[in-house]
Amino acid sequence: MMEVKPIDKPDERRDFPRGHLEALHLTGLDFAVATFEPGWRWSESVAPIAGTDSCEVHHNGFVVQGRMRVRMNDGAETEVGPGDVFVCPAGHDAWVVGDEQAVVYDFAGGMAKDYAKE
Repeated sequence: MMEVKPIDKPDERRDFPRGHLEALHLTGLDFAVATFEPGWRWSESVAPIAGTDSCEVHHNGFVVQGRMRVRMNDGAETEVGPGDVFVCPAGHDAWVVGDEQAVVYDFAGGMAKDYAKE
């Protein structure tokens, strides 16, 4: 069975400080579009909702716009930007770099299902 959903008509939207997530749920795929405004940081904007010290969601992502810095719990850091495809395991903090909003597509499923849910 084939399923198609337009990205501009998400099944749900979750707002959090300095950002929001739009999720599309298809058979076998939970897809998220996350928009993070300048000044957004996971440990400040989402941690109070998640109730954990670090992001415990695994991400398979593609950066559409903007830049983000990611710091793993072990101290390793990297930066991702437009056109980058990335895999980021659970156990990290992240924040927007610069004055441009960051837009990330996430295909791993966990973000669309659980991210920023109370």
